[in-house]
Amino acid sequence: MPADPLHRAGNPQRSTTSQPPSGSRASAIEVRRSARRRRTVSAYREGDRTVVLIPARMSEAEEQRWVTVMLDKLAAQENKRVLGDKELSERAARLSELYFDGRARPTSVRWVTNQNTRWGSCTPAEGSIRLSHRLQGMPEYVVDYVLVHELAHLLVPGHGSDFWRLLEAYPRTERARGYLEGVVAADRLPQVPAARGE
Repeated sequence: MPADPLHRAGNPQRSTTSQPPSGSRASAIEVRRSARRRRTVSAYREGDRTVVLIPARMSEAEEQRWVTVMLDKLAAQENKRVLGDKELSERAARLSELYFDGRARPTSVRWVTNQNTRWGSCTPAEGSIRLSHRLQGMPEYVVDYVLVHELAHLLVPGHGSDFWRLLEAYPRTERARGYLEGVVAADRLPQVPAARGE
């Protein structure tokens, strides 16, 4: 995403740089505060850093929350370039090496369009992993969590304590599960029809 020259005009009131959460693509996060910015928050990639632009009056807690939101938003935009089955399979192999010492070896990993109630599935006897197409465009750490979850099933078929112990290796398990629970909850909200004349 190119830098927005309009957002770079003028001197920010305060700028801070920090390391990103694990799993983020950028090597550093720079938060730029501006007195001219009233309500909007935006972010863009600048080389190997992510720049988040926020109003100067925001509290530290609001800043942290918005940095997380904007990192997720950027990751989702970047993920819109859909991984093919080959890239998905390569990603699964890397995750298996990283979290399971390469012990989880799927024979196939692919996207499917017939899983509307599950995010992923695994057939341990065949070594096949299938991910729902609904994950496409979600943040990278969420897709990785579902892959790690299904890879773990190649080692432990059920959802017992041994299975959940394996998943503890993936550091963003709770965050990814929260994200997916939020998606499910949002899908269950009643759809309010738009008022006439709007």
